[in-house]
Amino acid sequence: MLQATNVGLRFSDRKLFEDVSIKFTNGNCYGLIGANGAGKSTFLKILSGEIEPQEGHVSVGKDERIAVLKQDHFAYEEENALNVVMMGHERLYEVMQEKDAIYSKGDFTEEDGMRAAELEGEFAEMNGWEAEGDAATLLQGLGVKDEFHDKKMADLPETEKVKVLLAQALFGNPDILLLDEPTNGLDLQAIRWLEEFLIQFENTVIVVSHDRNFLNNVCTHIADLDFEKITLYVGNYDFWYESSQLALKMAQDQNKKKEEKIKDLKEFIARFSANASKSRQATSRKKLLDKITLDDIKPSSRKYPYIAFQPEREIGNDLLEVNGLSKTIDGKKVLNNVTFRLNKDDKVVLLGDDIAKTTLLKILVGEMEPDEGSYKWGITTSQSYFPKDNSYYFDGVDKTLIDWLRQYSPEDESETFLRGFLGRMLFSGEDVFKKASVLSGGEKVRCMLSRMMLSHSNVLILDDPTNHLDLESIQSLNDSLIQFKGSVIFTSHDHQFIQTIANRVIEITDEGVVDKSESYEDYIEAEKKITTPVL
Repeated sequence: MLQATNVGLRFSDRKLFEDVSIKFTNGNCYGLIGANGAGKSTFLKILSGEIEPQEGHVSVGKDERIAVLKQDHFAYEEENALNVVMMGHERLYEVMQEKDAIYSKGDFTEEDGMRAAELEGEFAEMNGWEAEGDAATLLQGLGVKDEFHDKKMADLPETEKVKVLLAQALFGNPDILLLDEPTNGLDLQAIRWLEEFLIQFENTVIVVSHDRNFLNNVCTHIADLDFEKITLYVGNYDFWYESSQLALKMAQDQNKKKEEKIKDLKEFIARFSANASKSRQATSRKKLLDKITLDDIKPSSRKYPYIAFQPEREIGNDLLEVNGLSKTIDGKKVLNNVTFRLNKDDKVVLLGDDIAKTTLLKILVGEMEPDEGSYKWGITTSQSYFPKDNSYYFDGVDKTLIDWLRQYSPEDESETFLRGFLGRMLFSGEDVFKKASVLSGGEKVRCMLSRMMLSHSNVLILDDPTNHLDLESIQSLNDSLIQFKGSVIFTSHDHQFIQTIANRVIEITDEGVVDKSESYEDYIEAEKKITTPVL
């Protein structure tokens, strides 16, 4: 059990938390959510003891061990991967080190023997004899090959370091597990494995993540950080989001009967409760959901950017034809005979190697020439491109935000229009006079999306658009692309984003493409059947 009581914290003139009291109990997984800058990571540090609150206190059950996902990928450069994982159980690793030091002595005394016996007893109680095997199992589950287990961290690729640190946090069955963005840098297989691990995990988990599908799959509760407080909700992220939106509509709409909104909310809760029993998590969640009343769900203070893409003209029958595109970069062939044809209603997700996907999109928008092959856009199409790397548009640009946007807007649009447009994208007041070169990653993404909206194109080409966005902006972008009346070609690592938008999957392979007109989940299920060995 982990409990925060009347916790308060202020940085300079800004209050992050005030009188926060919350209890995290065994067997549950809590998704800690809140707007960017609300203090989610800071609260995790308070729970772990890394930061002391200015008011209140945090208490942990007697003899309970807290494990934290570390963020410094260079903290263990001289250690081998297997040892780094076992360091996750600090006391166990200390015992191992002390034992080894005693046994390596040349002048082994009677006192050394007695101390070694004590350590051996403690070592056995902590399942020390299984430690190395358990650490290897975690690494294998996350996709770290055996050949990396005994290598120094300095010699591992960055993608493998991420997995080693995650395995470190999971190691040794901690009583309380604190995970800050655990899916960052993980491939699809590793995320699936982590989801299954957390679903089966019997202790307490508190997780911060921008991956909505991950939160939906693993969370039994949502801890919402808002108004400098934390409110606990039963259910996963989707339940929190939809119910909070209903509550917000009810609060905003004073002209309609309140009873109608109450009825909508109760019907939604009933539907969710009915489906909760199918979840892989504890079915007791349904009993808790049945007890939820309207007063339990409060409107959020979060602001969602207004994202809406309005094409000027409809696409004709010819959208895009790609024939035999090939491209070699730095001696490696990243595209090989890529051939496909797109239709006007297609919303396509590209899967495969990241470099290959980005290369293909750059060729399709004319930023790169293929070595072989050709492509042709239909005469009724107009394209707008969101690049993965947007530095070209901002680095060294000595323009205010309003002047930056003006260069992409029709000449007859007034400053009032531009300010209103930026306001809907959450740039209000003096924000419009910020220099474009000093914007944060998320602000730059919102600017790039604004640029695309002003183009009124009927084909949107997006390369990992959710990078740097908070959950609110991801949700808004997701909803806008679902509603978009044109065609979309995009890449993403966000499962829910892909599943809710794409009606076609094109995977770039070494031989060309695998092209399927089906949902992302259907594609994944089919792939699992192909790759799962028959026993």
